Amino acid sequence: MISVLMRSHNDILHIKQTVTALLAQDVDDEIEIISCDDRSTDGTAEYLAGVVQLRRIAPPEGKYVPGKTLNHLVRHAQGQYIVFNNADAIPQHKDYLKNLIQPLKDMSVNCVFGNQIPRKNAFAVVRKDYERAFGDGSISRNWNKFFSLVSSGFRKEELITHPFDENFQYSEDSQWVNRREVKIVYVPDAVVEHSHNYTLKEVEKRFFNEGVADKQMGKKSPGVLRTWKTICAETLRDWIYIARCSAWQEFFYAPRYRYVQKMSYCRGTRA
Repeated sequence: MISVLMRSHNDILHIKQTVTALLAQDVDDEIEIISCDDRSTDGTAEYLAGVVQLRRIAPPEGKYVPGKTLNHLVRHAQGQYIVFNNADAIPQHKDYLKNLIQPLKDMSVNCVFGNQIPRKNAFAVVRKDYERAFGDGSISRNWNKFFSLVSSGFRKEELITHPFDENFQYSEDSQWVNRREVKIVYVPDAVVEHSHNYTLKEVEKRFFNEGVADKQMGKKSPGVLRTWKTICAETLRDWIYIARCSAWQEFFYAPRYRYVQKMSYCRGTRA
């Protein structure tokens, strides 16, 4: 059995498409879809309550903590394979689950993650980042333990033996793969649509907290000088991409975006 575990919070814009796509999967294994909604107020909870094929469980008591909710979901799962699929990550074909879990049949593989394509309305800088991080995997395979929980798979026994750390408010997936030696497999033919056009304020919050989380993991701060070099390098790549796709409206936005993103992360690592 495959247990698809889906967290949600105010995801009404995308969750209907996600659930419809999950229910339409063509896979040999039995599937259960377990939903855990974190007190949505936009109609998400009401929609989920009307889908009889889902098994809904209440969130843990108290403030939302990613690792706590993830471990809570795993304990309720009955499947041998665990798939985490964000409520706003829309599977793009009927073989998504079949393709995603296939590498887990090799017992040397600890976890897998799928391909994410950005939404049609994604900013150019966001599209560029997704193409570098996912796509054919040729770029991100050179990054140290790159992994994304958005669309990912594990064997249940792995998560029972090695649960998520409940002391992390951000980057719980990165912490899981970095705290020991694991074999990660990227599955480019397991595709979901998923991206966010964050405001600069949201970018600041997200990357500051990712910096804080990396500091918790013992990673060193990149420092201000190296951060400036990274801002310049990324902005240059952004401008090349912007020119290629004629997204000139983002020409002056790109350096602001990179400054907020990289400096916020740097501050987080030094907080």
